[in-house]
Amino acid sequence: MLTILFDGIAYGMLLFVLACGLSVTLGLMNFVNLAHGAFAMAGGYVTAVLMNRYGVPFLATLPLAFLIPALIGVLLERTLYVRLYNRDHLDQVLFTIGLVFMAVAAVDYTMGSQQQLISLPSWLRGRVEVLGIQIGIYRSFIIAVCGVLVVVLQLILSRTRFGSRLRAAVDDPRVAGGLGINVNLIFGITFAAGSGLAGLGGALGAEILGMDPTFPLKFMIYFLIVVTVGGTTSITGPFLASLLLGIADVAGKYYVPSLGSFVIYTLMIVVLVVRPQGLFVRGR
Repeated sequence: MLTILFDGIAYGMLLFVLACGLSVTLGLMNFVNLAHGAFAMAGGYVTAVLMNRYGVPFLATLPLAFLIPALIGVLLERTLYVRLYNRDHLDQVLFTIGLVFMAVAAVDYTMGSQQQLISLPSWLRGRVEVLGIQIGIYRSFIIAVCGVLVVVLQLILSRTRFGSRLRAAVDDPRVAGGLGINVNLIFGITFAAGSGLAGLGGALGAEILGMDPTFPLKFMIYFLIVVTVGGTTSITGPFLASLLLGIADVAGKYYVPSLGSFVIYTLMIVVLVVRPQGLFVRGR
């Protein structure tokens, strides 16, 4: 039971890193970016290609798995996304869904449809027993990395000048601009950071989740569930939602494997009925 709980926490942490960029763009920037999974796929493929073709060590690929999707995010944000900030959500959904299918087709054409496999370094493989609990070394590594990211993100958004400027830019871009805040720069940095975090999550999850051209479509619903259950007003909500969903998904697949992912879909429906604004959002 404790081993399942540990694996569920690790899976939830990974879901958070994959989905937190979407919670930022949707919650703080009020932009529905359903192409978020494509940036995660980019990070996963960066790691797979660097490791399998060029022999780059796993840890050395992680900074590039963040940087390259972040650069792609900046390019797309400045050329395409910026044109839809003031459009309604339906336009944003249709546009980003189109980007997803374009990304899937491009990766399938250039890399093939087969799953990309990576080989973790020996020191990240296997399990160790601690107080009778079988703990996966790689999952412990994921929990440590994701835990640091959670703390850093929360501090940046709540305790720094950048976080306050981002909230001001979202609340009223014209007033923020009049106060000397470079709204375009703030949005560009935020979008790049969200895209980079998705890429890092894709790299960290390549060994657990698998990486193939359909990745953005398979996990799009998971990203949306995290944001739906956790709410979009803070980082804490999606983080707690990710843990809850990770534990529920792992436990459900272990105890009732015939139901598959039905457990977390049921959980999402219950939350939407009881708390439409999100489970971890204060009611007004």
